[in-house]
Amino acid sequence: MAKWGTITGLRDLSRRQMLRLAGAAAVTAWWGGGVRAADTVADDDTSTCVVRPSQTEGPYFVDTGLERSDIRVDPADGTRKPGVPLTLTFQVSRLEGGACTPLPGAVVDLWQCDALGVYSGVRDFAGRFDSRGQAFLRGYQVTDSEGLARFVTIYPGWYPGRTVHIHFKIRTEPGAERGLEFTSQLYFDDALTDRVHSQPPYAEKGQRDVRNDRDGIYQRSGGDELILSLTESKEGFEGRFAIALEAG
Repeated sequence: MAKWGTITGLRDLSRRQMLRLAGAAAVTAWWGGGVRAADTVADDDTSTCVVRPSQTEGPYFVDTGLERSDIRVDPADGTRKPGVPLTLTFQVSRLEGGACTPLPGAVVDLWQCDALGVYSGVRDFAGRFDSRGQAFLRGYQVTDSEGLARFVTIYPGWYPGRTVHIHFKIRTEPGAERGLEFTSQLYFDDALTDRVHSQPPYAEKGQRDVRNDRDGIYQRSGGDELILSLTESKEGFEGRFAIALEAG
């Protein structure tokens, strides 16, 4: 089995530091010769590739092998986690020769806490919960021919010491000659989180203790480049996150 490639460095860039490449209008940066990641965003009639920082995997990743789009249900007992619905689409591209093209066949893992700050499938190191045997709010999708992977989840809750976030990991198929892996986190506008968390079931946990500007991982590792832009839908919210990868 091929080994996953790893990110060996990090460069934090603000949107004011974007660089345009002639013809392809692409922006990129080397991260220590490892995997590069960029976000494809609309800019009038052109598109750009914008560097996105990697972030820590954290203690709660579990490779469940659950290929599914709707990750709200716990397969252990069929219950669905309550919360404001969030439809999230990843648009994964390959950055090559100054151009971004769709990357099909990439495995996108998503995992997060529920509305009360609990992750499934783990025993919390701080002793707050033991959810081993459960697998709610976890799963993966394989990108289609357009590089898209769609998930239905809930707006995440909070737990002590962290701002509100969702974890994700993108891997190329392990059967390839050289697999690639990119891991990071998604964040949310604080004002929107305040609004969502004022509703049940989130309100049951009380006021969160850390916002974006006080979260160490967010501040040290370019969290402002990882905020998910959301639009309201009839049921909740929808968001799209476009990112391009390249091995160096």
